[in-house]
Amino acid sequence: MIQAARKLLPGVVLCAAVVLGAEILQEAEAAVFGRAWLEALVLAILIGTILRTLWNPPATMQPGIGFSAKMLLEIAVMLLGASISGQAVLQLGGWMLAGIVIVVTVAIAASFGIGRVLGLPRRMALLVAVGNSICGNSAIAAVAPVIGASSKDVASSIAFTAVLGVVVVISLPLSIAALHLSQGQYGVLAGLTVYAVPQVLAATIPVGVVSTQIGTLVKLIRVLMLGPVVLLCSLFFAGGASGKKPGFFKLVPWFILGFLGLMALRTLNLIPAVVQSPAAFAANILTVMAMAALGLGVDVRMVAKAGPRVTLTVILSLLILGAISLELIWSLGVA
Repeated sequence: MIQAARKLLPGVVLCAAVVLGAEILQEAEAAVFGRAWLEALVLAILIGTILRTLWNPPATMQPGIGFSAKMLLEIAVMLLGASISGQAVLQLGGWMLAGIVIVVTVAIAASFGIGRVLGLPRRMALLVAVGNSICGNSAIAAVAPVIGASSKDVASSIAFTAVLGVVVVISLPLSIAALHLSQGQYGVLAGLTVYAVPQVLAATIPVGVVSTQIGTLVKLIRVLMLGPVVLLCSLFFAGGASGKKPGFFKLVPWFILGFLGLMALRTLNLIPAVVQSPAAFAANILTVMAMAALGLGVDVRMVAKAGPRVTLTVILSLLILGAISLELIWSLGVA
């Protein structure tokens, strides 16, 4: 055990150093611009990618980098379950819940189809699809290990969805006047289209309390879709090229079982309130660590080759997501 830890330590320390740099840059952004447009998660993968492009980490660091990219990420996804309760989900009502499921399903299918038509590899197209349709970086990070996506695919997907995420946060409030949206309607639109929970808050808080509450709740439902989507991805990609049938814990990843288990405990009020914030904080830090590790495995010159196709796929997917989200809002008569 001690020997294994020593083997992992150099790479883990390198990832931690990248995370520290990302956190410092995020704080600097907030101090200069009033808010952090690029979160530490995105900055970590950018810093890692730049380091990898300029310098190839030695072999002694590779085990720790690999451990951070996979195991730490899986633990982070599992811990997200502690932040979602069944009671919050039921507050939206049956029709809205069904509508969110339909929007996410249609958006994933449409985005995946666009990616394939534009020539993206199957795994890359799926990463972009789930990233746009569910929760951006977190969804990409959760699906990647299940489908066997490469570090290059993950980094490319996150890089472009991150940029579009910032654009959406800045431009979405303009839709209120253009489309004559109420606070409730805008909250639903933000919850369905903005990638990350912090970005939903950034897009809705300036508009009003109603938008913020509704947007956050709708966003949490989208995050909840991550579990079923990852499970379906594991079924879709089961066996890979060999065609061999995997065991139960290969078919249903352990961290998804953990995610669902923690969500059930939260629903039953069996997770003490004092534990919930630390769990969310740990999930965030571990995810940033994993993103740093993924960045350290990517040469930006390789990522650039997929740039135009990925960018076009993300933009078209986002437009489709916005269109079907507005259709849901108007069809359900959201006030």
